[in-house]
Amino acid sequence: MREGSLEAPTRHPIDWHNPDFWDEAKLEAELRRVYDICHGCRRCFNLCDSFPKLFDFIDGAPNESVEDLSTQQLKEVVDACTLCDMCFLTKCPYVPPHEWNLDFPHLMLRARAIEARKNGVKWNEAALTQTDRNGKLAALAAPIANWASKEDNGLTRPLMEKALGVHREARLPKFNTATFKMRDRADPASPNPEAPAYGQRKAALYATCFVNYNDPAIGMAARGVLARNGVETRVEYPRCCGMPQLERGELEKVAAAAKATAAHFSPLIDEGWDIVALVPSCALMLKFEWPLIVPEDPLVKKLAQATFDITEYVVDIHKRHGLAPGLRPLEGGVAVHIACHARAQNMGPKAAEMLRLIPEPDVQVIERCSGHGGSWGIMKENFEVAVKVGKPAARAAAKSGKAHLASECPLAGDHLAQVIDRLGEGGKAPDPKHPIELFAKAYGLA
Repeated sequence: MREGSLEAPTRHPIDWHNPDFWDEAKLEAELRRVYDICHGCRRCFNLCDSFPKLFDFIDGAPNESVEDLSTQQLKEVVDACTLCDMCFLTKCPYVPPHEWNLDFPHLMLRARAIEARKNGVKWNEAALTQTDRNGKLAALAAPIANWASKEDNGLTRPLMEKALGVHREARLPKFNTATFKMRDRADPASPNPEAPAYGQRKAALYATCFVNYNDPAIGMAARGVLARNGVETRVEYPRCCGMPQLERGELEKVAAAAKATAAHFSPLIDEGWDIVALVPSCALMLKFEWPLIVPEDPLVKKLAQATFDITEYVVDIHKRHGLAPGLRPLEGGVAVHIACHARAQNMGPKAAEMLRLIPEPDVQVIERCSGHGGSWGIMKENFEVAVKVGKPAARAAAKSGKAHLASECPLAGDHLAQVIDRLGEGGKAPDPKHPIELFAKAYGLA
């Protein structure tokens, strides 16, 4: 072991088939061991609210010892984690192969899995995580659903807060009557035969629940950019990736989604199709989380090796083949937020790298957490904390003075725009876009 644990971090498979994984006494012992190490280190103080909460609990204990913490305090630290993975990837010096073997996010996941198995998932949280069902139902009456979910709707939002626990001021995603898959079928794309990559790449776009039901414009932009660059595309959406269930510790459901989705994509991979995910949380699931949850499944491993994030894919096309001409500068520049789950893919800031391929690039990178954390940040008990955590990133975006605001995570982008508006320090926030939408705009496609 080299001093300072300078080796690349190693992530072990989640041993959830082992009876010891589900042992509550062993979990509590491990929580106390890890919390004690974190308290002595404190490098993660400026990430999510788990760490300030933990440090305050121990500092305020009679003997300033982790052994003084109650079971409820241990749980409150777990509940504050957003599973962003930034502590594991960017801060912690004690991750494997260090002998202390810390993986804070996966320890939080273990605690949630035990809680879910013991007490079940709260009905309101379970309802929010059923993204496929919610998307299909909302699509039937999208204008009404969008009216009801607007944060300034004084009639419905207080009722939603009371019934579902969703903070009345939290900005919620909109729904569309025509899904991405429907739009693709209605208006097929033809690859540009003059592009350098023509005939050399085929991309199966994993629509993701968010792009399919909430923001098809992201998918249409991705499809348009790839077609301009000679890439044959097809849209696939077998089901949600299971990230919402992962956040609640429902490992059995995530494993089932992983196996079924991997089986769906396996024939396409054999036919030479690259799998391209349009949202970083979903790309992270396919590339990293699923292989750790079902490491024994060869199809899951095959899918992980064939999957790209959309910004990563465009950069790869540029490096391997070159891009089609026609890109034009974006006036006013771009403040681009690198989402935590994009950073967790260990691929570098591909969104910024892609945007810098546009002529006369004016790109400011923001690498701070938005504070949103998936469905975590919209809940009544978490929203104000999510706003607090997101203020540094929002303030950096506002002070940049750029005309465009982009985030690879659409939920993070909306949250940052809302925090910017709350701060009132730089005028109204620009309408946030996915970086691929701005790239499409530079091509004149949007």
